[in-house]
Amino acid sequence: MSDFSGFPLAGLDFYEDLEADNSKAFWNANKSTWETAVRDPMKALAAELEGDFGPGKIFRPYRDVRFSKDKTPYKTHQGFVVHTAQTAGWYVSIGAGGLFVGGGLYAAAPDQLTALRVAIDTEVRGTELEGLLAQLVSAGYTIGGDKLKTKPKGYSIDHPRIELLRHRSITVGREFGAPKWLTTPRAAKEVRAAWEEMRPLVEWLSAVTAQK
Repeated sequence: MSDFSGFPLAGLDFYEDLEADNSKAFWNANKSTWETAVRDPMKALAAELEGDFGPGKIFRPYRDVRFSKDKTPYKTHQGFVVHTAQTAGWYVSIGAGGLFVGGGLYAAAPDQLTALRVAIDTEVRGTELEGLLAQLVSAGYTIGGDKLKTKPKGYSIDHPRIELLRHRSITVGREFGAPKWLTTPRAAKEVRAAWEEMRPLVEWLSAVTAQK
């Protein structure tokens, strides 16, 4: 059992202020708020979910600015991921806007992308994926992922699943915002339920792109 009791609203306020002043001075002055209202609850949530989904990774709050034009040093949300494959799994984050949950294939090595497109191209597997995504859209999730603007090489523009073939990553997500239950233990139940709704898609993508 974990000691997860919800995400304090102080964490959302912290990120709202960080968006306005993303500086080392602000961070140092308010780091204790991040620790108690963001980091510690996220650790407790990870422990709460581990039994059903496996161990995960809590991301560092610092941005990698080495190759970015944006040199702001801190991320404006706190994320946590559980991998089911190299680049697939479940995700949850907290930020100024509240709670976000997601899942899917976040990135793909070239051989994984090839395997994904082969599966989408076949009638049986491609139809499976269409059905999984349709169910999640009906449940209130939004389809995301990086996409080509044109068709991938080797596929016809008239392919019945050309929009899916354009994807270089496939994710689904849902913004919960800041409902009353966010500050209570119920938040873990809501994240668990959302991840379970996404499980068929996450497992499908993990199986299809599993590296041999």
